[in-house]
Amino acid sequence: MEMSELRALLTPEGLELLDDLGPIAQVADVARAVSRLRAAGHSPDLVSAVVGQAHLRSKAEAKFGPFAARMLFTRAGLEQSTRLGVAARHAQRLRRAGMSRVSDLGCGIGGDALAFTGAGLEVVAVDADEVTSAIAAYNLAPFGESATVRHGIAQENVPDASDGATAIWMDPARRTQGHGETNRVSSDEYSPPLDWAFEVASRIPTGIKLGPGHDRDALPADAETQWVSADGSVVELVVWTGILAREGVRRSALVIRGDESHELTAAADAEDAPVRELGAFLHEPDGAVIRARLIGDVARILDAGMLDEKIAYLTSDAALTSPFVQSFRVREALPANPKAINAALKAHGIGTLEIKKRGMDIDPAAFRKKLSLRGEASATLILTRMGAQRRAILADRVPAAV
Repeated sequence: MEMSELRALLTPEGLELLDDLGPIAQVADVARAVSRLRAAGHSPDLVSAVVGQAHLRSKAEAKFGPFAARMLFTRAGLEQSTRLGVAARHAQRLRRAGMSRVSDLGCGIGGDALAFTGAGLEVVAVDADEVTSAIAAYNLAPFGESATVRHGIAQENVPDASDGATAIWMDPARRTQGHGETNRVSSDEYSPPLDWAFEVASRIPTGIKLGPGHDRDALPADAETQWVSADGSVVELVVWTGILAREGVRRSALVIRGDESHELTAAADAEDAPVRELGAFLHEPDGAVIRARLIGDVARILDAGMLDEKIAYLTSDAALTSPFVQSFRVREALPANPKAINAALKAHGIGTLEIKKRGMDIDPAAFRKKLSLRGEASATLILTRMGAQRRAILADRVPAAV
């Protein structure tokens, strides 16, 4: 969104038109909406802004739920924004640590700041981009004086934290500048720079949000590093410092499914469990557990071993599961070739098949075309390596633990 479009949108006419239009979910509906509004005599800037926002609001429902219907977005800002449920858990951590104020340096469209103010924290939200900071101000306006938004750079807005009740939150920009289609940049091009962010975090209690695949060797050794997954996807890594880092915790995997959350913590990377033969059950650790390198701790909870020392599958004979894994009851193990698999599928009458793979260079969609699926039963096919062997494990999902 350009400033001219934002100015056209932030008028009584523009906001009323946006509310009347409602969310636009399908790309095909965008062109029709543009044509209809242009035919009604609205300006090109207003039409572009309104239709673009209607489409972004529809996409934002996955992160912000019903709140998306009254928010404004940029495409880049929505992509990098934190899911509201995840941000709320970050806000709770700040409150538990005794914080009453937080400076959100690099606030984007204000997603994290929404959760912070909603938790009762006073927020100063700063963004280097003029359009983005204006959108954040609109999104935070319902909180009145509890939220202050500034257009500026993080380096010039570090708070005085001498009171012990002020924290910093940073979500460094990990994409090229712009409000629309942007590209990812390397960590040495983040804004604000990571070296600067880590130096500030060494002096002031700070949470720094990074991509989940960030180089572990480049993280501060004395910080708590927390990987977060939401509904099966690893969404972020947060580096916590000062009083925001819990005593004795250096690795954490926070697993969120719906309204439920579960956390596994440790003082260091966990030692892997020994490799063992395939048992009655196979377990796939959550991505946050894998990123945090806590697979060994989960294995010991399940009385399980590694299926292969280099592949993140566990196996056991105990009928146990946990919120940190997806568990499968093994039917049989087969050679990983279509002929052997098709024979097993036919014998079990399997017509619906979920295909998972790890440690094998196979395209599941292409592999499915080689399979004959007929019958009323369903199952999961897991393609993986066991030592030097390529194996196919036919299995059934075990209900998720709560």
